[in-house]
Amino acid sequence: MKNITIHKGTLRISERLNNSYNGNPRYRATVDGYSFTTTPDSMIGYSITNHDGKPVEVEIGTHYGSLQLNAIRKVEE
Repeated sequence: MKNITIHKGTLRISERLNNSYNGNPRYRATVDGYSFTTTPDSMIGYSITNHDGKPVEVEIGTHYGSLQLNAIRKVEE
């Protein structure tokens, strides 16, 4: 993953995408105006729904030409 940036804001899950080839969930979400997807076959696909509507800090990077989520952390406000 390249060009990793960090953003803080409220996580909003836009839509659930088709599962990966191995059957793991994928989502499209938005934080601070940046729209991104979860990477295929990552554990983040299972835990991202726990953060929906809550303040988070995310690491977003480009992977194969699209913005994808690298890490997510809960933020206390």
